[in-house]
Amino acid sequence: MLFVLLSRKNLTKEKFMSSSKRYTITAALPYTNGPIHIGHLAGVYVPADIYSRYLRLTGNDVAYICGSDEHGVAIPMRAKKEGVTPKDIIDKYHGIIKKSFEDFGISFDNYSRTSTEIHHKTASEFFINLHEKEEFIEEVTEQLYDAEANQFLADRFVVGTCPKCGFEESYGDQCENCGTSHNATDLINPKSAITGNAPTVKQTKHWFLPLDKHEDFLREWILKGHKNDWKPNVYGQVKSWVEDGLRPRAVTRDLDWGIPVPIEGGEGKVLYVWFDAPIGYISATKEWAKREGKNWEDYWKNEDTKLVHFIGKDNIVFHCIIFPSMLKAHGGYILPDNVPANEFLNLEGNKLSTSKNWAVWLHEYLEEFPNQQDVLRYTLTANAPEKKDNDFTWKDCQARNNNELVAIFGNFINRVAVLTHKYFDGVIPEPNDFSEVDEDTLAALKGFPNIIGKSIERYRFREGSQELMNLARLGNKYLADEEPWKKIKVDEERVKTIMYVALQIAAGLAVVSEPFLPFTSSKLKSILQLQELSWDDVTEKDILLSSGHQIGKSELLFSKIEDKTIEAQLEKLKATKLANEQANKVVEPQKETIEFEDFTKLDIRVGTILEAQKVPKTKKLLQLKVDVGIDVRTIVSGIAESFSAEEIIGQQVTVLTNLAPRKIRGVESQGMILMTDTPDGKLAFVEPEREVKNGQQIS
Repeated sequence: MLFVLLSRKNLTKEKFMSSSKRYTITAALPYTNGPIHIGHLAGVYVPADIYSRYLRLTGNDVAYICGSDEHGVAIPMRAKKEGVTPKDIIDKYHGIIKKSFEDFGISFDNYSRTSTEIHHKTASEFFINLHEKEEFIEEVTEQLYDAEANQFLADRFVVGTCPKCGFEESYGDQCENCGTSHNATDLINPKSAITGNAPTVKQTKHWFLPLDKHEDFLREWILKGHKNDWKPNVYGQVKSWVEDGLRPRAVTRDLDWGIPVPIEGGEGKVLYVWFDAPIGYISATKEWAKREGKNWEDYWKNEDTKLVHFIGKDNIVFHCIIFPSMLKAHGGYILPDNVPANEFLNLEGNKLSTSKNWAVWLHEYLEEFPNQQDVLRYTLTANAPEKKDNDFTWKDCQARNNNELVAIFGNFINRVAVLTHKYFDGVIPEPNDFSEVDEDTLAALKGFPNIIGKSIERYRFREGSQELMNLARLGNKYLADEEPWKKIKVDEERVKTIMYVALQIAAGLAVVSEPFLPFTSSKLKSILQLQELSWDDVTEKDILLSSGHQIGKSELLFSKIEDKTIEAQLEKLKATKLANEQANKVVEPQKETIEFEDFTKLDIRVGTILEAQKVPKTKKLLQLKVDVGIDVRTIVSGIAESFSAEEIIGQQVTVLTNLAPRKIRGVESQGMILMTDTPDGKLAFVEPEREVKNGQQIS
């Protein structure tokens, strides 16, 4: 331990902070066809927030920018499905997303949306600028057209068989089964998602950004210039794209939802969403700067500004190849210093999916785990998919909370506050002479801001979160070794020093935890009655909390998550999985045709369940007494996993009465209860709409 302490001591003099003092931090614009889930948080918003909070704490000028992406074909598709307008969709989800971010503590300087007037104007001006500089090429291409709907079909409005793997529900741009990108015209047996008709091919004119024109620039700027400082997963993907040869990419499409193409000949066309969305960073900055009385150009056109894009790996090509090419073609804009894209987060071993509802939704988490934002922030950071896809499990979340946040961080703070009140009425005591252990411990404390800062600046947020926990461990070990609860009986003066040192560690934790655990940091500062301290103060000041300072009462920073809480979440996911299985269940084909006379042989009647009990040593079987009008009979039915015996007494049911009796587990069953499947994988009774007399025949 002493070696570790001394090592950290040597780091206190080193400054890692770069010379840049102005930062533009962008987080990928969430698409407003659904809420935010943990995959979005782990991949983009939590790391970007840690980085932004840290930069502010270290005295930098930060513009942390985001907003809702509200164009593209998926919006009108969802609107059509729900029978509402596209505006209804974007307003609904923009509201949910924005509030979720606010309640979760994501510290955006501005959260905008691409439906604003300022964005439409900015994106239009950007397009016109590139058009006037002849940075686009015009091409007439053949695209799929739905004659009945009287519109060209965007990629996502086309479904068909994947030419590579044979998956029959591939979209026009990508197969979700094998991941292959393709054109809609490549699909086998394509169909319109609007009408279900087979589309025709029709010519249409579009504007393209010739990415091949920018290949040399991209090779020089990224492949040479950022070979050593960009993450391997990002650099590797960009290298693969460039070396494969870049091709022109359409910047317009035939659609009535989006920003109209602002030049002659663009009637009935809009800017492609991938073109307008990144410009949303610029328009959101303009909006913020106007509100705050700042010059937006300082954050996008000043070479002293460091631009960093936080994204998921599915957006690497847009932020590392396409958007920089757009900025370069326009001229006057700075290029990103880094694009620290993360890999994907899975959930309980399966890929997160909005369409399949396989997700932990942020707004639901906030409702079900009140005042526990930092628990999720910490779990997602400690298990962040920085280098490879990672898996979120509820058991791991519980363990991170109970074994680390509660048992290490919370335990240390609680002991410090409780003991200070117990021994010194909550007043920080005057220390006496420091022992070697005291001095090494305080020196180690001073080293942590630089250690954690290095991790953050290198985009190693997992590493940073664990170093934060190491500081709490340092505090716990110090108290455990020094044992003030024993020494108070024999040496109160020594205890004064011990508690003074422990309180300095607590103050340091209050500061350096803020990027990772902002709600905890705020609560801890309140307990300690801590005045504002900067990040560098922890390293540079010998005293963070002065003797004679009164601290507040102790309160628990974290609470244990019980097994029953986790089981409820797992059951919720289980229900989702069952619902998906039911939704994807192939409808059984019609059985062999029968004659009317065959049907008349079936005697189907309405009956009422009078008694019910479990059949011993079985999971599924209930033994029922059913009044079917003509008599009361015993029927054995496999419904015990869907209903308890008690809840179905008095239930009216439909019974096939003339089925030949047969013994089931030693009980003679005289008929069959008619049932059907429900979306959650349970069974439901086929019953009359309103109560009828027992014995009524079904005809």
